[in-house]
Amino acid sequence: MEENLEAKVDALLNVEKQMRLAGDVAGTKKAVIEIVELCYKARAWKTLNDQIVLIAKRRGQLKQAVTAMVQQAMQYIDDTPDIDTRVELIKALNNVSAGKIYVEIERARLIKKLAKIKEEQGLIAEAAELMQEIAVETFGAMAKTEKIAFILEQVRLCLDREDYVRAQILSRKISPRVFDVDPSKEKKKPKEGDNMVQEAPGDIPSLQELKRIYYELMIRYHSHSNDYLEISRCYKAIYGIGSVQENQSQWIPVLRKICWYLVLSPHDPMQSSLLNATLDDKNLSEIPHFRLLLKQLVTMEVIQWTSLWNMYKDEFESENNLLGGPLVPKAAEDLKLRIIEHNILVVSKYYSRITLKRLSDLLCLSLQVIRIPLKLKIIFSRILLKLKSSVEVSDVTTIVA
Repeated sequence: MEENLEAKVDALLNVEKQMRLAGDVAGTKKAVIEIVELCYKARAWKTLNDQIVLIAKRRGQLKQAVTAMVQQAMQYIDDTPDIDTRVELIKALNNVSAGKIYVEIERARLIKKLAKIKEEQGLIAEAAELMQEIAVETFGAMAKTEKIAFILEQVRLCLDREDYVRAQILSRKISPRVFDVDPSKEKKKPKEGDNMVQEAPGDIPSLQELKRIYYELMIRYHSHSNDYLEISRCYKAIYGIGSVQENQSQWIPVLRKICWYLVLSPHDPMQSSLLNATLDDKNLSEIPHFRLLLKQLVTMEVIQWTSLWNMYKDEFESENNLLGGPLVPKAAEDLKLRIIEHNILVVSKYYSRITLKRLSDLLCLSLQVIRIPLKLKIIFSRILLKLKSSVEVSDVTTIVA
C-alpha cells in the first residue's frame, strides 16, 4: 500500500512540475492539493509532512500553490491521531510559511494552535513566547476581530506567567475606541488596489464579546497593582456593553463591583466625578445598600467605621460568589483606610484647631494608633498638604514628624 501511495505521489509530482513550469496556476494548485489529500486519506502523516516541505522548496514554486497547500493541510490538524502527530504537522506547516508574507495569517493561526497545545501541557512560558513572535497588528489582510482576539490571547498568556510589564505593552496595541465602532458603518467592499481582508474564523468572538474580554484582562492587570480607580473604570466599560445591560443577573454584580472599587479608590477629582456619575444611575435603586454607601462618601459627614463594617460585612464577603469573583486581597484593609481618609477630609473642612483626643474620637481610633502608624502619617501629610488646609492639630509633630 505504501508503494502504491508513493507511485501516485510521484505521478502527481510530475504533473505539478509540468504545470509549474508552464505557469499554470490553477493546474499547479490542483496537483498540490491532490497530493496533500492523497497522503491524508492514506493516513500517512509522515509522508504528508515530507511532501509539504518538498513542494514548498521546489524551484520557482508559485505563491498560490503554497497558499493552497497550507490552507488545505490546516484542515487536517484536528483529525490527527495524537498530540505528537499534530505538533509535527503544525511545525511542518509553520516552517513552510515562515518568512512568507502571503501566508502570514495562516502562520499566525498555526502558532496559536501550537501555543494552545503548549498551554494544555502546562508550558505557559513557552506558549507565551510562541505567541509573542507574531505581530498581527501589521497584517493588513487579517480581520479586525481576529487581530484583537490574537493580541488578547498574547496578553492573557503574559498575565498567566505574571509578566505584567509585557502584558501592559501588548495591551496598548488595542485602542479602547475600536470597540465603539459601529460595524454597519464600516466599508464592506474594498476599492480596487486595496488589500482583501479575509473573513474571521467562526470561533472568533464578536466585537462586543472581545470588549468584555479586553476589560476583564485589564482588571486582572490593574488588580496586581491594586489600582482601584482603573479597576472601577474597567467595570464601568463592561457595564456599558449592550448584552450586559439587557440582563439584570449580569449588570447587578458588575454595578456592585463598580461601587466597591469606587469606595476603595483614593480621593481625587476623577474618583469624585465617577462617584457622582454612578449615584445618578437609575439602576442603583435596585441595590439600595450600595446607593446608601456611595451617598455617605459624597456627604461631608463623619462615617463611623464600626457601624459601616457591621452593615456591609456580609455584602463584602458575598462578592466571592458573584460574577467577577472576590475583591482584591487587600480590599478589607484598604476600605478602612478610605473611611479614615474621608473622615480626615471632613475634619479638615469643619475644624481649624483640634486636639488629638477629639480627633481620635471622630476617626474611631485610639490615641496610640493615631500617634504611631506610618500609614496614618502618610495619609495626614498627603491629604492636608493637598488641600493646603489650615487645620492645626495639637501635638501634630507626633503625627507627621
